[in-house]
Amino acid sequence: MKPISVLLADDHNMVRDGLRSVLEADGGIQVVAEASNGRIAVDLARKLRPDVVVMDIGMPVLNGLEATRQIRKAVPEAKLLILSAHNGTYVDQVMALGAVGYVLKQSSAHVLSQAVREVQNGSIYLSPSIARDRANFGNFSAPRLDGIHRPVAKLSSRETEVIQLIAEGCANKQVAGDLGISLKTVEKHRQSLMKKLDIHDTAGLTRYAIASGIIESSVQLSTH
Repeated sequence: MKPISVLLADDHNMVRDGLRSVLEADGGIQVVAEASNGRIAVDLARKLRPDVVVMDIGMPVLNGLEATRQIRKAVPEAKLLILSAHNGTYVDQVMALGAVGYVLKQSSAHVLSQAVREVQNGSIYLSPSIARDRANFGNFSAPRLDGIHRPVAKLSSRETEVIQLIAEGCANKQVAGDLGISLKTVEKHRQSLMKKLDIHDTAGLTRYAIASGIIESSVQLSTH
């Protein structure tokens, strides 16, 4: 039987090494590629079309939420399995974006392999501790974005990319280089974001990005 092909996306090398070891200890799973940020994950998913993508939420350049949305659109047959340290905080949001599973990083090793197998077989998978806490577990056939992160829905994919890089401290020129767009286009996106969100400085955009889950709360507020 053909092994389940998996793309790992996490910005920590040691975490990816550990995940690869866990998954490849299961003879029916093969890690075909690794990504250190969301943009690389999207590119590799388009190129390799893996069966399952194991996606961390908090990644640089392009966060796991936006990467999930883009992969779901570009490679609809791939199963998106979210890996997170956040105990259920993002479940509704990632399901609304097209993910079919959510595994806590603190789970035991066999849970990840089990999750990969279950989502590949067409099931929804949540870590047991999350499933126990959710009375509506099993009702994800038509997920909705009902959580605290609703503001993200206002932004286009490109706007989400721009605000993440701004919030990570990138100047407009660096944003332009990272996204392969002109400086003028970045400035236009920045102005549009501020108007759309009624925010008037970079610190405000950063606070919005943190509150919306676009970046981790550990990111320092930018002052430029």
